[in-house]
Amino acid sequence: MPAQIRSALFIPERLPRLDAKVHGRFSPAPGVIAERVTYASQFGLRIPAIIYRPEKVHGRLPGIVLVNGHGADKSSWYSWYTGILYARAGAVVLTYDPLGEGERNDEHKDGTGEHDTPAAEPTMPQRTGGAMVTDVMQGVSYLISRPDVASNLIGVLGFSMGSFITAIAGAVDTRINAMLLVGGGDLDGPGGYWDTTHSVMCESGPYHALEFLGDRGATLFALRARRGATFIVNGTADTVVAIPKNGPAFFADLRQRTIALNGSERNVFTTHFDEGASHRPALVTPLAAAWLAEQLHFAHWSSTQIAALPTVKIGDWAAKNNFILIGHTAWENRDAGLIAVDIAAPILTPEQLSVLPLAEWQKQRAQFVYSSWSAATLADASKGGAVLNMPGQN
Repeated sequence: MPAQIRSALFIPERLPRLDAKVHGRFSPAPGVIAERVTYASQFGLRIPAIIYRPEKVHGRLPGIVLVNGHGADKSSWYSWYTGILYARAGAVVLTYDPLGEGERNDEHKDGTGEHDTPAAEPTMPQRTGGAMVTDVMQGVSYLISRPDVASNLIGVLGFSMGSFITAIAGAVDTRINAMLLVGGGDLDGPGGYWDTTHSVMCESGPYHALEFLGDRGATLFALRARRGATFIVNGTADTVVAIPKNGPAFFADLRQRTIALNGSERNVFTTHFDEGASHRPALVTPLAAAWLAEQLHFAHWSSTQIAALPTVKIGDWAAKNNFILIGHTAWENRDAGLIAVDIAAPILTPEQLSVLPLAEWQKQRAQFVYSSWSAATLADASKGGAVLNMPGQN
């Protein structure tokens, strides 16, 4: 079944060799080091990423991959906040630019949704979703290649669109030990939210490609349960991903169907609902951090210690640091009202979080940007390629 999912989404049978490179380091907060790295993905193109780790490392630490929501990237506030938080906890955290955003955007811009560009090639949505899943898997590969990461303690965190991509990755990648989905995870049936979302290239198109699974949500989560635990957090007022419709009763039914396929309750997802909350990147709450501590065994903080840490409302943190929450994120039931573990996180700029200086990026632009990926993908599709056996794979 995982092989069929990979084939349907044109995910490489063998992942590309990483060819990882370090492009510099800086300290974003006391006790935390951020590394600027790149590594390879499909067609020899490269992914720019920021790695957050404790300044002093003893032995092997848990590794975490963060998968952003639609239009967000490694320069989004919750990306660097998550990175610093869990580096403080005692983990190595990877944040990266999704396809078409940040340094992978043709104009080096954030929040563009460039990957939404329609294409005449009918398999382009499946290939786009598959490329995003491949990016998650390459992030896992990069982490376990590091000498400071324990390969049996890998977590993947996904928000919104990232929750959808992470759910698929969790079903096909046996190396993921813990999976946290926020603002999503309500993998419904025919004609439901994920079938009809306007994000055709990255969500509804890839989800339609998995119709052969039958009960797609239960099947994906049952496959996931054979790999490790999953925790799903949503706000009861989250209309972005249809939680008022797909609420506690929906998840209870989905869980029972998943248990039936799995054969037991072992590792089948659990849920939490924040009353009155809308679409929030609740990756940095005490609840999320404590659950991850139980699963990944952070080097510095236990779940009990996390529960005793101070908290801060993100709106107050932003105001104190003169950081502007934009658009809906400034609403109280969105990011502004989110209660996070207070780590006195500083404000990081897109310039700090660029892996390459702009002039150098301009020289290497073709190795990163969406148009390069799109051209290579369309060329592969015209040859009937399945992106399964490319040269230089391991």
